Parts: sequence; C-alpha cells; structure tokens
Amino acid sequence: MDISIVIPLYNEEESLAILMADIQELMDTLPQSYEVVMVDDGSRDKSWEVVQQLAKTYPLIRGIRFQRNYGKAAALQIGFEAARGDVVITMDADGQDRPTEIPELYRMITEDGFDLVSGWKKKRHDPPSKTIPSKLFNSVVRMVSGIRLHDFNCGLKAYKNQVVKSIEVYGAMHRYIPLLAKWAGFDRIGEKVVEHREREHGVSKFGGRRLITGGLDLLSLLVVQRYFKKPMHFFGSWGALFTLIGAADLIYLLTIKIVEGQLGNRLPAIAFGMVMFLAGIMLFSTGWLAELIARNSPFKNTYKISERVIEGERVMEELL
Repeated sequence: MDISIVIPLYNEEESLAILMADIQELMDTLPQSYEVVMVDDGSRDKSWEVVQQLAKTYPLIRGIRFQRNYGKAAALQIGFEAARGDVVITMDADGQDRPTEIPELYRMITEDGFDLVSGWKKKRHDPPSKTIPSKLFNSVVRMVSGIRLHDFNCGLKAYKNQVVKSIEVYGAMHRYIPLLAKWAGFDRIGEKVVEHREREHGVSKFGGRRLITGGLDLLSLLVVQRYFKKPMHFFGSWGALFTLIGAADLIYLLTIKIVEGQLGNRLPAIAFGMVMFLAGIMLFSTGWLAELIARNSPFKNTYKISERVIEGERVMEELL
C-alpha cells in the first residue's frame, strides 16, 4: 500500500460523498495504490450511514465508528493505527481541503525525504473569530516548540508511516503532532502552502473553549515530555524553592523575636512562611512518590529503535 488517506469526521453527512468523489477522481490518475480510512467520531447525523453506502461504491474505504464523540485526536490515533500505507495523509472531512494537494505531499515525503509535511492555509476562508485566535495559537506554539510552521492545526498533513506508528495522540494533542514527531526523533518537518476552500456544507466545530484546552494540553505536554522519566527533577526543584523561601521567612521572624522580644503584628508573615515551608515538603513527598512509580513503571525503559545491525547486516525496525 503506497498511500493511506485518513479522514476523521464528525457530523459531515453532506460533505462525504463529494469529498470521496474528488479523491477517487484524483487517485485514478495516479499510479500509487491507496486506501481511505474514515473514522466517525460518534456523529449524531447520518454520517455513518453515508460511510457505509460509500464503502459499497468504493471498496477501498475502511470505516471505523466510535460509540460516542471522543474528539479529533482520538479519531486520528485510531486512523493511524489502521493505516497501512507507506505515506499517511490526513485531511478534514468538511470539504475545505483539496485532494489535489496529495501528489505533491506524497512527493515531498518520498523524494524530498521529509518525515512530516504540514499544510499551510495561507489564504483562509474562515471568519475573523477563527483566524485571529488561530494566528495567536500558532505564534505561541512556534515560539515554544522551535518548529517554524505557520499552521500547526491544518488538517492536511503527510507523514511517513513510521512517524504515525511512533507517536500517541490523545486529548487535543492533534494540534501538536509536529512537536510529538520531533520528540520521537523525526525532525525533518516541511511545510506546503495548500488551497483552502470555503465550507459548503455543515458547520464549523471550532469554539472558544478549544483555545483554553489547547493551551492546557500544550503545558501538560511540555511537562510530561520533560519530566516523565525524572519527576523528582520537577517536584524537587519547586519543593526546594518553596522550602527555602518558607525557611528563610521563618528564620527571619525568629531572629526578630530573639532581638526584639516580640513579633508584633506579623501574623500574615508567619502564616506565609509556614505555608511555603509545608508546601515545599509536600512537593518533595510528591516527587518521591512519583519517582517510585516511574522507576517501577513497565515503560521506564521503553525507547524507540529505528534500526539495528545483526551479524553485519543493517536491519530496520518494523514499527507496529
């Protein structure tokens, strides 16, 4: 299988048939073999019925349906697990992504040697309520990650199969797939300007809540990635800082008590010192517990291996 096209969808019954017809029209002109993996994220309309009907017309379609709505990241993860193509291409189901971008995305992976190519909707057909927060989001992620992409959240992306088999996407982590890929050792990340069409059917799933959850996911991702195997470094550092501040405050107050014989109206300072000192001890304790859990975790020595040399022969790892 050369290409797997993974399409997560949620309440897109009116767009699916048109999108599949466009994909079929394009792929019939290409020599590559392909499959289409449609993952229905618990749609409440007739999307799944449409997928079933399309699968009868296009046997290359593989449909997966969630019992309920889990989110785009979950749909992508299941789609990645099911994908069999050497190159995996993701696109949204709303019809705003053009399948005609597929050949160049495929070429950039197979010929230019990129691990991942992200689309850039340079000219967007979305309202300011969606484009302005998106620009702010992309600026923050670009600064934090060091990855020079303009549009992290573009649904149109291409990957080597090894990339999607080496990462785990959950929560709202689909926005940070380039960052997850980089941390997994796939740092050849490219970008391609793609055409963005106006939505003709359905409604956008974008909401203000996604900005908040996206920021929290980024913070969680950064902390977990850095301290997953060494939690004491995180909790211990903050514990040491809080303990030192609390101890310094209490020593200062004790000195005043010895010199002046009384503390006067310094109850807030006493409470502050005690709270900081106790918080530091609690953080240390949390760090110790987390360290014990991490050291006894079955994943403590799990590392991705790309290749081996066995009896003088180079052997590539098969990522399943």
